[in-house]
Amino acid sequence: MKKRISISVCFMLLTVAVYSQQMRFSIATDLGVQRSLKKEQQFWSVGQTVHAIFNLTPKEGVYVWFSYYTNGNFKNNLTATAKSALTTPPEIDYVNSSQMRFKHISIGYRKYLVGACDIEKGWNLYASAGLGLLPGKVTNVHSVAIDTSLYNVPVLSGVANFKRLTADLALGYEKPIGADFFLYAEGRTWIPASDYPSKYLFVNDKAPLTAMFNIGLRILF
Repeated sequence: MKKRISISVCFMLLTVAVYSQQMRFSIATDLGVQRSLKKEQQFWSVGQTVHAIFNLTPKEGVYVWFSYYTNGNFKNNLTATAKSALTTPPEIDYVNSSQMRFKHISIGYRKYLVGACDIEKGWNLYASAGLGLLPGKVTNVHSVAIDTSLYNVPVLSGVANFKRLTADLALGYEKPIGADFFLYAEGRTWIPASDYPSKYLFVNDKAPLTAMFNIGLRILF
Protein backbone atom coordinates (compact mmCIF):
# COMPACT_ATOMS: atom_id res chain seq x y z
CA MET A 1 0.00 0.00 0.00
CA LYS A 2 2.77 2.45 0.95
CA LYS A 3 4.63 1.57 -2.27
CA ARG A 4 1.61 2.44 -4.42
CA ILE A 5 1.16 5.77 -2.69
CA SER A 6 4.88 6.61 -3.00
CA ILE A 7 4.81 5.90 -6.75
CA SER A 8 1.72 8.09 -7.18
CA VAL A 9 3.28 10.96 -5.23
CA CYS A 10 6.52 10.78 -7.26
CA PHE A 11 4.57 10.83 -10.51
CA MET A 12 2.53 13.85 -9.41
CA LEU A 13 5.65 15.74 -8.32
CA LEU A 14 7.35 15.01 -11.65
CA THR A 15 4.30 16.25 -13.54
CA VAL A 16 4.23 19.45 -11.48
CA ALA A 17 7.93 20.06 -12.18
CA VAL A 18 7.44 19.69 -15.94
CA TYR A 19 4.62 22.26 -16.02
CA SER A 20 5.93 24.58 -13.30
CA GLN A 21 6.66 27.55 -15.59
CA GLN A 22 3.01 27.98 -16.65
CA MET A 23 1.42 26.62 -13.48
CA ARG A 24 -1.03 28.50 -11.28
CA PHE A 25 -2.02 27.45 -7.79
CA SER A 26 -5.44 27.19 -6.13
CA ILE A 27 -6.60 26.37 -2.65
CA ALA A 28 -10.17 25.39 -1.85
CA THR A 29 -12.29 24.32 1.08
CA ASP A 30 -15.79 22.91 1.28
CA LEU A 31 -18.41 21.49 3.60
CA GLY A 32 -20.20 18.31 2.64
CA VAL A 33 -22.70 15.60 3.48
CA GLN A 34 -21.53 12.00 3.34
CA ARG A 35 -23.61 8.84 2.84
CA SER A 36 -22.22 5.38 3.53
CA LEU A 37 -23.94 3.22 0.93
CA LYS A 38 -23.03 -0.35 1.82
CA LYS A 39 -25.90 -2.48 3.11
CA GLU A 40 -25.62 -3.14 6.88
CA GLN A 41 -23.26 -0.13 7.12
CA GLN A 42 -25.46 2.80 6.08
CA PHE A 43 -25.27 6.17 7.82
CA TRP A 44 -25.05 9.94 7.29
CA SER A 45 -22.27 12.27 8.43
CA VAL A 46 -20.95 15.76 7.68
CA GLY A 47 -17.41 16.94 7.08
CA GLN A 48 -14.90 19.33 5.56
CA THR A 49 -12.33 18.99 2.79
CA VAL A 50 -9.27 21.18 2.15
CA HIS A 51 -7.72 21.10 -1.34
CA ALA A 52 -4.42 22.20 -2.88
CA ILE A 53 -4.67 22.32 -6.67
CA PHE A 54 -1.70 22.76 -9.00
CA ASN A 55 -3.22 24.14 -12.22
CA LEU A 56 -0.65 22.88 -14.74
CA THR A 57 -2.59 24.46 -17.61
CA PRO A 58 -5.94 26.30 -17.64
CA LYS A 59 -7.61 22.95 -18.45
CA GLU A 60 -5.61 20.44 -16.38
CA GLY A 61 -4.26 20.13 -12.89
CA VAL A 62 -3.08 17.93 -10.05
CA TYR A 63 -4.88 18.02 -6.71
CA VAL A 64 -4.22 16.94 -3.14
CA TRP A 65 -7.07 16.93 -0.65
CA PHE A 66 -7.61 16.08 3.01
CA SER A 67 -11.09 15.30 4.38
CA TYR A 68 -12.46 14.56 7.81
CA TYR A 69 -16.00 13.65 8.87
CA THR A 70 -18.14 13.36 11.98
CA ASN A 71 -19.20 10.02 13.45
CA GLY A 72 -21.88 8.08 11.61
CA ASN A 73 -24.21 5.82 13.59
CA PHE A 74 -25.84 2.53 12.59
CA LYS A 75 -27.06 -0.72 14.16
CA ASN A 76 -27.00 -4.41 13.23
CA ASN A 77 -29.18 -7.19 14.62
CA LEU A 78 -26.79 -10.11 15.12
CA THR A 79 -26.57 -13.58 16.63
CA ALA A 80 -23.73 -15.09 18.64
CA THR A 81 -23.43 -18.88 18.36
CA ALA A 82 -22.02 -21.23 20.97
CA LYS A 83 -18.64 -22.81 20.25
CA SER A 84 -19.68 -25.98 22.07
CA ALA A 85 -22.90 -27.99 21.78
CA LEU A 86 -22.91 -28.19 25.59
CA THR A 87 -23.16 -24.40 26.03
CA THR A 88 -26.58 -22.97 26.87
CA PRO A 89 -28.18 -21.05 25.42
CA PRO A 90 -26.83 -22.18 22.02
CA GLU A 91 -27.48 -18.73 20.53
CA ILE A 92 -27.70 -15.17 21.81
CA ASP A 93 -29.46 -12.48 19.78
CA TYR A 94 -28.11 -8.98 20.30
CA VAL A 95 -27.86 -5.52 18.75
CA ASN A 96 -24.49 -4.09 17.80
CA SER A 97 -24.52 -0.27 17.90
CA SER A 98 -21.67 1.20 15.85
CA GLN A 99 -20.07 4.57 15.34
CA MET A 100 -17.81 4.96 12.31
CA ARG A 101 -15.66 7.92 11.33
CA PHE A 102 -13.49 8.56 8.27
CA LYS A 103 -10.53 10.70 7.36
CA HIS A 104 -9.27 10.73 3.78
CA ILE A 105 -6.20 11.80 1.81
CA SER A 106 -6.30 11.79 -2.00
CA ILE A 107 -3.90 12.68 -4.81
CA GLY A 108 -5.10 12.84 -8.40
CA TYR A 109 -5.76 14.54 -11.72
CA ARG A 110 -8.35 17.23 -12.52
CA LYS A 111 -9.65 18.00 -16.01
CA TYR A 112 -11.92 20.89 -16.99
CA LEU A 113 -14.53 19.54 -19.42
CA VAL A 114 -16.14 22.96 -19.86
CA GLY A 115 -14.38 26.24 -19.14
CA ALA A 116 -11.01 26.60 -17.41
CA CYS A 117 -9.53 27.23 -13.98
CA ASP A 118 -9.09 30.97 -14.62
CA ILE A 119 -12.29 32.09 -16.37
CA GLU A 120 -13.83 35.42 -15.38
CA LYS A 121 -17.32 34.79 -16.79
CA GLY A 122 -19.47 31.77 -17.50
CA TRP A 123 -19.20 28.44 -15.71
CA ASN A 124 -16.99 25.38 -15.38
CA LEU A 125 -17.59 21.66 -15.40
CA TYR A 126 -14.70 19.49 -14.26
CA ALA A 127 -13.94 15.88 -13.40
CA SER A 128 -11.20 14.38 -11.26
CA ALA A 129 -9.81 10.94 -10.55
CA GLY A 130 -7.21 9.86 -8.03
CA LEU A 131 -5.88 7.38 -5.50
CA GLY A 132 -6.58 7.81 -1.82
CA LEU A 133 -5.90 6.49 1.65
CA LEU A 134 -8.84 6.18 4.03
CA PRO A 135 -8.02 5.85 7.75
CA GLY A 136 -11.16 4.93 9.67
CA LYS A 137 -12.22 4.37 13.26
CA VAL A 138 -15.07 2.17 14.49
CA THR A 139 -16.62 1.80 17.94
CA ASN A 140 -18.93 -1.16 18.64
CA VAL A 141 -21.20 -1.60 21.67
CA HIS A 142 -23.16 -4.84 22.17
CA SER A 143 -26.61 -4.66 23.76
CA VAL A 144 -25.74 -7.63 26.00
CA ALA A 145 -22.45 -8.86 27.41
CA ILE A 146 -21.17 -11.90 25.50
CA ASP A 147 -18.36 -14.20 26.62
CA THR A 148 -16.27 -14.59 23.46
CA SER A 149 -14.48 -17.59 24.98
CA LEU A 150 -17.81 -19.44 24.75
CA TYR A 151 -19.46 -17.80 21.73
CA ASN A 152 -18.54 -16.89 18.17
CA VAL A 153 -19.59 -13.32 17.38
CA PRO A 154 -19.88 -11.78 13.89
CA VAL A 155 -18.23 -8.57 15.09
CA LEU A 156 -16.23 -7.73 18.21
CA SER A 157 -17.15 -5.13 20.78
CA GLY A 158 -14.70 -2.27 21.35
CA VAL A 159 -12.73 0.35 19.43
CA ALA A 160 -10.49 -0.26 16.42
CA ASN A 161 -8.77 1.58 13.59
CA PHE A 162 -8.63 0.41 9.98
CA LYS A 163 -7.27 1.60 6.62
CA ARG A 164 -8.32 1.25 2.99
CA LEU A 165 -6.90 2.28 -0.36
CA THR A 166 -9.54 4.01 -2.49
CA ALA A 167 -10.16 5.01 -6.08
CA ASP A 168 -11.56 8.54 -5.92
CA LEU A 169 -13.90 10.08 -8.51
CA ALA A 170 -15.52 13.53 -8.57
CA LEU A 171 -17.61 15.75 -10.83
CA GLY A 172 -17.95 19.45 -10.10
CA TYR A 173 -19.73 22.62 -11.24
CA GLU A 174 -18.03 25.97 -10.66
CA LYS A 175 -18.76 29.68 -11.22
CA PRO A 176 -16.48 32.70 -10.84
CA ILE A 177 -17.73 35.26 -8.31
CA GLY A 178 -14.99 37.86 -8.77
CA ALA A 179 -11.45 38.62 -7.57
CA ASP A 180 -10.25 35.10 -8.49
CA PHE A 181 -12.81 33.45 -6.20
CA PHE A 182 -14.95 30.56 -7.44
CA LEU A 183 -18.03 28.97 -5.88
CA TYR A 184 -18.41 25.26 -6.59
CA ALA A 185 -20.61 22.24 -5.95
CA GLU A 186 -19.07 18.79 -6.24
CA GLY A 187 -20.18 15.18 -6.03
CA ARG A 188 -17.61 12.57 -4.99
CA THR A 189 -17.28 8.89 -4.33
CA TRP A 190 -14.58 6.77 -2.70
CA ILE A 191 -14.46 3.24 -4.11
CA PRO A 192 -12.55 0.67 -2.01
CA ALA A 193 -9.47 -0.55 -3.87
CA SER A 194 -8.14 -2.88 -1.16
CA ASP A 195 -9.50 -5.29 1.43
CA TYR A 196 -8.01 -5.59 4.91
CA PRO A 197 -10.58 -7.55 6.96
CA SER A 198 -11.17 -6.40 10.52
CA LYS A 199 -12.97 -8.35 13.24
CA TYR A 200 -14.49 -5.03 14.33
CA LEU A 201 -16.25 -4.48 10.98
CA PHE A 202 -19.41 -6.45 10.28
CA VAL A 203 -19.12 -5.58 6.56
CA ASN A 204 -15.61 -5.95 5.10
CA ASP A 205 -16.19 -6.81 1.44
CA LYS A 206 -15.74 -3.75 -0.81
CA ALA A 207 -16.51 -1.48 2.10
CA PRO A 208 -16.80 1.24 3.12
CA LEU A 209 -18.43 2.61 -0.04
CA THR A 210 -19.36 6.29 0.22
CA ALA A 211 -20.84 9.18 -1.74
CA MET A 212 -20.51 12.86 -0.86
CA PHE A 213 -22.04 16.17 -1.94
CA ASN A 214 -19.99 19.28 -1.18
CA ILE A 215 -20.28 23.05 -1.58
CA GLY A 216 -17.22 25.26 -1.26
CA LEU A 217 -14.99 28.11 -2.31
CA ARG A 218 -11.81 28.11 -4.40
CA ILE A 219 -9.28 30.92 -4.75
CA LEU A 220 -6.82 31.14 -7.64
CA PHE A 221 -3.35 32.62 -7.12
